[in-house]
Amino acid sequence: MPPFNWKRTFIVGFGFLGISIIWPIFNNFVPIFLQAGNPEYNRQLLEAGREIPKVAGFALSPAIAFFIMTWDNIINVFVQPWAGERSDRTWNRFGRRKPWILIGAPIAALAFIMVPLANTLLAIMAFILITNLGMALFRSPTVAWLGDLFPSHDRSKANGVINLMGGVGAAIALFGGGILFERFGRPAPFVFGSLLMLLALAVALKGVKEPEQAGLDKEDVGAGVLNNLRTVWRNPDRSGVFILLAILFWFMAFNAVETGLSSFAVFSLGMSPGRASLYTTLFAATLILFAIPSGLLATRIGRRPTILIGLTALVVLFLVGYLLVRSELPFALLLVLAGAAWALVNINSLPMVYDVGDERRIGAFTGLYYVSSQIAAVAGPTLAGVLVDLAGSQPRVTFLFAAFFMALAWVAMSRVRAHVGAPQTLSASQ
Repeated sequence: MPPFNWKRTFIVGFGFLGISIIWPIFNNFVPIFLQAGNPEYNRQLLEAGREIPKVAGFALSPAIAFFIMTWDNIINVFVQPWAGERSDRTWNRFGRRKPWILIGAPIAALAFIMVPLANTLLAIMAFILITNLGMALFRSPTVAWLGDLFPSHDRSKANGVINLMGGVGAAIALFGGGILFERFGRPAPFVFGSLLMLLALAVALKGVKEPEQAGLDKEDVGAGVLNNLRTVWRNPDRSGVFILLAILFWFMAFNAVETGLSSFAVFSLGMSPGRASLYTTLFAATLILFAIPSGLLATRIGRRPTILIGLTALVVLFLVGYLLVRSELPFALLLVLAGAAWALVNINSLPMVYDVGDERRIGAFTGLYYVSSQIAAVAGPTLAGVLVDLAGSQPRVTFLFAAFFMALAWVAMSRVRAHVGAPQTLSASQ
């Protein structure tokens, strides 16, 4: 067995670092822009003796704001699986996955810069959608490098490194974005994020040498996402179905918390948007620290038990968040512990999908992963926003919502057969 190529893995990780820079800035600041000025939030802050944050916004209700935050993910449900599947058949002088990065990244970067400059609701939504369209064109092809370049037994370890790089990107985005917002105003984090994304992707494009893998048979041309879903569904081993269900549930929980976290910090704890961004860096920093250990643990004991440990911890932590977090110090501790637990789940989820997939269709099965995760990104924040509204504009209930869906993910994951994701036992043909 050849030794693990750490240098190549870190270079591939720059691709995920580039992807991971945009979303923390987006998820931290855009919900605040949409909800700032909401009279119910202002009333609650004044009653609690806290200062109203000085942020210009559109005064939307949580349900509407959270739903708007999912519109971009609706595009992802269709575009990301299509782009991943099509990239399996792409080969030109730039490579297989690289042409998709070269097209999508500039579109996303330019539109992202325009988001904080929009002065109408229609304008901000247009730029959000264009940003996401650009990101959706290259996210699945970029992530598919994990399957292209690494055999099954190395994928958890490689994904640990790649997600470590993504965590670095998220931490830089949140920490740097928080400081820039406080000092230079709302456009600064978005300009910073766009430029850093392009720089990171340029490193990946320069350093990754794509393998010329065997192409698909002619009868496979046009198979598409639905055919791949049917393949998983018809498999007598239902592990693939339960993996996709588990991914759906845990990303419903995660996306609800990710979208609602800054609202909780600003409108419940009275923090400024910049300070909330700095605190959220704690989550990303812990994800960085536990990314590689998570991959190593899964290589030793298996992906399935590693994920179940992480899900158990997240259920407990989110229940504690709902019941006990009332000030900044417990909030910080919650973010640190949740980052470690999330690493155990997130690092190993995509390799689990590849375990039940087709090695010739890495891009297509990356697309299936995003079908589940992006449906969750639409449903999770939308349902959580409705729940916040029903609870009298109390962002705290987002933690209760997340605990429930993490528990459902645990149930689905427990139904996956033990051999899927077992350490060092999978052949390349699985």
